[in-house]
Amino acid sequence: MKGNNISSSHDQTQLTQAQQSILHLQHAITQAQSNPNAEANLDAQINQALERAERSLTQSEQTTENQQALDFHRRELEQLKSSYQELKGNL
Repeated sequence: MKGNNISSSHDQTQLTQAQQSILHLQHAITQAQSNPNAEANLDAQINQALERAERSLTQSEQTTENQQALDFHRRELEQLKSSYQELKGNL
């Protein structure tokens, strides 16, 4: 039973890391949208945040059985990628 609690805690930690990475990406994209002149400086930050979010989500997929949460975060990440592509197209 204790092993299951540790595993469950690890699953939640991985999901939390994925969620935090996605929020960081969202913040970077929002900054770039609200200040187009700074977008060039934020581009590297957005790319790093995107890579981190994708990596965190991949790690979560390997350790988490909560498919509903994974699906939610996958959709959220895809929406942010789309927003980023639109932002790049408008500049």
